[in-house]
Amino acid sequence: MLNKISAFFNDLIADLQQTTAQQKNTELSLEICCAVLLCEVMRAYSAFTEAEQDALSIILTNQFKLTPLEVSDILVKAFELSENASDFYQFTSKINQHYSLDDRIKIVTLLWKVAFADGELASIEEHIIRKIADLLHLRHNEYIATKITAKAFYLKNEKE
Repeated sequence: MLNKISAFFNDLIADLQQTTAQQKNTELSLEICCAVLLCEVMRAYSAFTEAEQDALSIILTNQFKLTPLEVSDILVKAFELSENASDFYQFTSKINQHYSLDDRIKIVTLLWKVAFADGELASIEEHIIRKIADLLHLRHNEYIATKITAKAFYLKNEKE
């Protein structure tokens, strides 16, 4: 009788541990949320340029202090989530919960950097960044300031 009770509780604990592990695997990390938003900007214009892909990898490496292998893993997950996402809310809400306004402004600046990376700004890229900025609760002047900052960064690097 005690063996059956013990086996029941062991099975219950194992099921609970498995459920917890599955939830951790499906939970969105901040890195993945940011990567999805960056991928959305890159995917907006339908042509992935090498410059945009390089910019995306560099941004993730610098922003989150990741190794190239970690960036590669995050990008695989981010592209999959980006292709299957119906909206941005699940990603922006996580960012809003954990990032300050200054951090969210920095994220929108990074979105602009990806958009400018190929040398041209498509209106669809601008539209997507505007939607994301609204979901991140940026005011219009903050949105414009991020665009100006990113464009100045792009122009400076283009001259070099």
